[in-house]
Amino acid sequence: MMALLSDALQTAIYSRLAGDAPLATLVGAHVYDAVPAGPLPDIYVLIGEEAVKDASDKLAQGALHDVKISVISSVDSFLALKEAAAAITSAMDAPVLTLSRGAVAGLWFRGAQSKRNAAGQRRIDLSFRVRVDG
Repeated sequence: MMALLSDALQTAIYSRLAGDAPLATLVGAHVYDAVPAGPLPDIYVLIGEEAVKDASDKLAQGALHDVKISVISSVDSFLALKEAAAAITSAMDAPVLTLSRGAVAGLWFRGAQSKRNAAGQRRIDLSFRVRVDG
C-alpha cells in the first residue's frame, strides 16, 4: 500500500523546508508538522493535510499525494506571507525530494489560496501533488 510512504514523504518535505536558507530568512526555524504548544511566532510554516490516491499500474506501485503546506501569520499584511509562499514554492521546485524509501517520480504546484480568519490571522495554503513510486 503506497500510503505507507506518507511518513517518508513528510519527512523529506520537512527536511527540505527546514533546511532552506531563503525560507529561514523569512520564517526563521518556524517550520512545523504540528502546531506547537504555547505562544506562536508571528509567522510560521505548517505542513498539513494530505490526501493519497493509488496510482499503481502494471509496471510499478505508485500513489498520488496531495499535500497542503500553509504559511500562517498574525502580521497585518499578506506581503510577508506571499514572500514565504514564494520561497516554499522555490524550495519544493528544487531538485527532486529524496525519500528514505520509495522515490518521488514527479512534483507539481497545484495552487494557492489566501485567507483571513475572524481572529485576524492571515494564511496562505499551498497545494502540491507528488507522485511517489514504491
